[in-house]
Amino acid sequence: MGSKRRSNTFTRFLEDIVDDTKDLVDDLLDRAKDVEENAKDAIKDVTDDDNDDDSADVASLQASLASLQAKVQELSALQSQAAKSSSAAKA
Repeated sequence: MGSKRRSNTFTRFLEDIVDDTKDLVDDLLDRAKDVEENAKDAIKDVTDDDNDDDSADVASLQASLASLQAKVQELSALQSQAAKSSSAAKA
C-alpha cells in the first residue's frame, strides 16, 4: 500500500507550466472582454439622448416659468397699488 507517485519529469514540469499559463491568459482575456463590454455599455448609457423626453421637460419648465413670471407681475402690480393707496390715505 505505497503511495502512487507521479513521475516528475522535466517535460511534465514544462507541460504544467504551459497549461497553467494558458489558463491564466484565458482568464485575463475573459476579464478584459467583460471590462470592455461594461465600459461600452456605460458609455452608451451616459451618451444616450432621449430628445423626446428632454423637449417635453423643457416645454413643461418653460410653461411653469411663464406662469411664475405672470404671478410675479401680478403681485408687483398689487404691491404698487397698495403703496399708492397707502400714500394717498396719509395725505
